[in-house]
Order: sequence, then C-alpha cells, then structure tokens
Amino acid sequence: MSPARTLPSGRAGTYHVPVLLAEVETLLADADTVLDCTLGGGGHSAALLERGMRVTGVDRDPRALAAARERLVDYERSGQFRALLGNYADLPSAGLADAERFDGILLDLGVSSHQFDDPARGFTFREGAPLDMRMGTDADVDAAELLNTIDEVDLSALLRNYADEPRAAKMAREIVRRRARRPFATADDLVDAIRAVLGPRSGAPDFARIFQAVRIAVNDELAGLERALPALRDRLTPGGVLAIIAYHSGEDRLVKNAFREWSRDCVCPPRLMVCGCRGVALGETLTRRPMSAADDEVDMNVRARSARLRAWRRAR
Repeated sequence: MSPARTLPSGRAGTYHVPVLLAEVETLLADADTVLDCTLGGGGHSAALLERGMRVTGVDRDPRALAAARERLVDYERSGQFRALLGNYADLPSAGLADAERFDGILLDLGVSSHQFDDPARGFTFREGAPLDMRMGTDADVDAAELLNTIDEVDLSALLRNYADEPRAAKMAREIVRRRARRPFATADDLVDAIRAVLGPRSGAPDFARIFQAVRIAVNDELAGLERALPALRDRLTPGGVLAIIAYHSGEDRLVKNAFREWSRDCVCPPRLMVCGCRGVALGETLTRRPMSAADDEVDMNVRARSARLRAWRRAR
C-alpha cells in the first residue's frame, strides 16, 4: 500500500470529496480551459482552478451548483470560473454556446457523496427515506412514480440491464404485486420487495445495486451519456482531452466502446472491399485500461472503490 495522501488546502470539502483527483490533474495538466460537466461540490474544479486553468462548471442539481459557487466565489468574481445550471447531455440548454471549445472536458458520473448522504434526496435505502432519486428538476418522474407506473416487462428489463439482476422478472412481478396493494413511497417498500425475492440473507450490496438501477432510469443516465459522448468529443480543441470517471459497468462500457471507435482509422464493416468511412482516427485513447483508485484513497473515500477513469485525446 502506498503512503496515505492528503488533499491540498481547498480540495476537500464537506459537500464532495473528488475521486481520482491526482489522476485527473495529470490527464488535464496541459489544458488552459476545462469544462467540468458534473460540477457537484466543485472538488475537481477547485484543484484545476488552483493550477490556473479557466473552468466552466455544469450541474443539473441546483443545490450542488449553489454549493460549488459558494466554494469557488473568488474564482467566479475574477472571471476564472463560471457555473451553469443544466444537463451535460444538453449543453446548449444550459447556456453554453455551440461554438465554445475546451482543452479538457471532465465527467465524474454517478451520484455525489452529498446527494447520497442526504436522506431527503431519496438516493439511499435508509429506513424511511423517500423514493425520489432525482438529480435535478429536469427529471420527468421520481423513483416512487417510476416504480408505481412502469410496465412489468419494462421494469424487468430495467433490473436486468441496469442491475445485472438474474431474478429480474420475478422481482418486477413482486413489485407490481405489492404496488397494487399500496403504492411505493419510501425506501422500505423497495427493500422489502427485494428481500421477498432474494431472501432474508440479501443485504446492502443487493439493495445498492437495485437502487442504483432505479436511479439510472429516473435520471436517464445511460441514454444521456450515449447522446453526450460525440457532442463532448466535438467540443474539444485539437489535442484536447476527454476524461470520464464511471461507477457503473454500463457507463464504463459506453465510454470504452466510444473511445475505441474514435481511435480507429477505419470503422467500415469488415467485408467492405473499399473504405467508405473517414479513413483516419479522430484521436487516441490515453488509457489502455481504466485507472482505478489506490487503496489509500479508497480508505479515505469509499465512493472511489468502484470508480473507473478513462481518457481520450482528440487528434491535433
């Protein structure tokens, strides 16, 4: 195990502990302008601002944005930092001009520590917590409404695809049966349904996996990421770097496949006799394998345990 590291002043906060911070700083070291698409409490942005970079931060959560602006108020006053409310999957609606380009773009996907630790936000399976899970006001429904209205077939697919749940059909059927008697309202309702299917030995890892799947569906996270990837690529300056931290296998798979395709000279079908595509790679993948947190970081921040960081550089 490597020696324990401490964060420089200003890099750790009560709102959010940035994951894989040193690795992100290294990957974006040559950037002058950075787009932080998932600003959260501003942990990553604070470190990049300390290095003299100009940062634009975007977040769909108004409370996260307010916390980050308070933390980074001096940088905002000087013009080095600006904060935009919106979803990174639709940056024009957040007020970002179509022509704006950045030397570095960062996504730290998933839920922030503060969102998860606040029971009122409904991301947790703590007893009595509401089934909400909305990251921002742009989500169409909360978790309770989703679970109370989704078709059984679609719910089964959600649990199978987002939670890798082998008993997805049985669990979907159990949720539909229970909601017919009483609508789901709190975390207890979903936990009880999970236990009814997986048995009394089911515990926190099972609950976390199922709750994460519901959260992904509520916030349209995978579809949003898939839409966003080519748009973010096109916002890079020549030689610019896109760095993405994923916590879910589906997210990581989308990122890996996109980076792989962009890094190939030819993307034509194998049997095509003459190349009819672009014929040149759009850039290069910087991480042959995803970067993960060291043991000492996981000891300080358990959220880093499942983090996987990949990076790609646009051709010059």
